[in-house]
Amino acid sequence: MIIETFDDNLIQADLTIRQAMRSLDKSHRSILFVTREDQVLYGALTDGDIRRYILSGNSLNDSIEKVCNQNPVTTKAGYDLEDIKQVMLKKRIRAIPVVDDRKNVLEILFWDNIFDDDHHQKSNIYLNAPVVVMAGGKGTRLEPFTKVLPKPLIPIHDKPIIEHIIEKFTIKGCNHFYLTVNYKSKILKAFFEELNPDYDVTFVDEKSPLGTAGSLGLLPKDLDTPIFVTNCDTIINIDYADAYDFHKEEGNDITLIAAAKEYVIPYGTCELNSDGHLSHINEKPKYDFLISTGLYILNPEMLQVIPENEVYHITDLIKTVKDQGKKVGVFPIDEEAWIDIGQWVEYQKAVDRL
Repeated sequence: MIIETFDDNLIQADLTIRQAMRSLDKSHRSILFVTREDQVLYGALTDGDIRRYILSGNSLNDSIEKVCNQNPVTTKAGYDLEDIKQVMLKKRIRAIPVVDDRKNVLEILFWDNIFDDDHHQKSNIYLNAPVVVMAGGKGTRLEPFTKVLPKPLIPIHDKPIIEHIIEKFTIKGCNHFYLTVNYKSKILKAFFEELNPDYDVTFVDEKSPLGTAGSLGLLPKDLDTPIFVTNCDTIINIDYADAYDFHKEEGNDITLIAAAKEYVIPYGTCELNSDGHLSHINEKPKYDFLISTGLYILNPEMLQVIPENEVYHITDLIKTVKDQGKKVGVFPIDEEAWIDIGQWVEYQKAVDRL
């Protein structure tokens, strides 16, 4: 069994939901253990706990004490490893802390460290979902580079944007990519011909621009599993299998991956009463929003809604689907997990972060 440090998996009970989201990203795991002073265990907090809390309309600035499970499964030193395995399998638990009589955390037993590699591999979701990359736009916000190159080929370090995007999917087992193309499509096709990747690329040609969703109507009609659809200027650092699993478990027809973003107004805002007089001033108020990142998961039947060879946007598709009584869900992620490269200011940030 591998023993690893667990400092990144502990979080203080007085922190906020937003801070917990950052800590989850840093830990690269789906669970944190909440402690008080001297590593005394208070509770457990999973990414699912946070998602449900956000989707219930609660604030990201609330304390994690409102969210965490205050009665997590624990064990004591001298535990029997086979007993721990059975508990994890029965209760579908990914980690169990080892505590002393004062509930100080001594160790954390992680699923992937106590099961053999074969069992661990079988327990993980390994995707083979098709991925659509919307790569046909002109990228006017990244001019003058896009006067020469299509936006997906703008480099970040030693690779173009589109390779960074595709790699996020291939590490999870996705190996078939549909690239919808229009602007400077010959250059993009030549790049992949020269690259000769070990995954499949199918080009979907838009004869004329069809909007942010119109080209999806040109996809093959025999797709039979949920598909990822992503813009070609957004990189999402999440476990795509978690989002895919969420989409299916929730019974969604469309799932939007949305970043929990905080905006601060750098002024005092005036609140008026019913007489039109000043009620009070909010000094530099903060507001939380869920921002669409340009990454979606769609059931294949949704493609039948899209008219052929007409300008049609993703917002049109969502409205139509909702009007038909189908389910559109949201998968919240931390804003730090979203890298938007659609304009130069954000591009410079992406260069620093990748």
